[in-house]
Amino acid sequence: MTTPGTDEIANPSGEDAALIEQIAQRNNEALGKLYDRYAPLLLALARRVLRDVQAAEEILQEVFLQVWNQADRYQMERSSVSTWLVLLTRSRAIDRLRSRQSRERTLTALEIQRPPSHTSDTATATVLKEQQRRRLASEMAVLPPEQRQVLELAFYSGLSQTEIAAKLDIPLGTVKTRTLLAMKKLRRSLADDMETLL
Repeated sequence: MTTPGTDEIANPSGEDAALIEQIAQRNNEALGKLYDRYAPLLLALARRVLRDVQAAEEILQEVFLQVWNQADRYQMERSSVSTWLVLLTRSRAIDRLRSRQSRERTLTALEIQRPPSHTSDTATATVLKEQQRRRLASEMAVLPPEQRQVLELAFYSGLSQTEIAAKLDIPLGTVKTRTLLAMKKLRRSLADDMETLL
């Protein structure tokens, strides 16, 4: 049995385009609906490219952040929404794969050239993790309360997005949107730290 292509997904392209228009107008519910509709397909695609579940999930988040930020640039005459999403996912996954391979080559070269260190790797890692933890706590503290709340319930209480929606009595799409926006702000704020560490 073959896997259905994007054109075979049983959702009218007009309905998808309408969701994109609503997202361009900053409609959180529309983003949640689009996410629910295409997340399984896009996640499977990213996993196929990266062979890494966590990295694939990060790509999925990045794709929908891009949709949120660039919905007003979508051109229906160039491609269907499903094709656009697949192309975004594939492009980001391939870029991540190339970046990972390049970083691995660099680290290997550094390992070969690095002189013996008097500081243990374990001690250094512990210090770096503590610095990251403090920086993350600081950045989370300045998030809007509703965004910080969903992240805290996910990270510290271990709740799924469905459980968070039930606990807060809000739509699942709202939880997903708040999570996406919060993660975008955190990634942007911590980007310099991550580049330094890598």
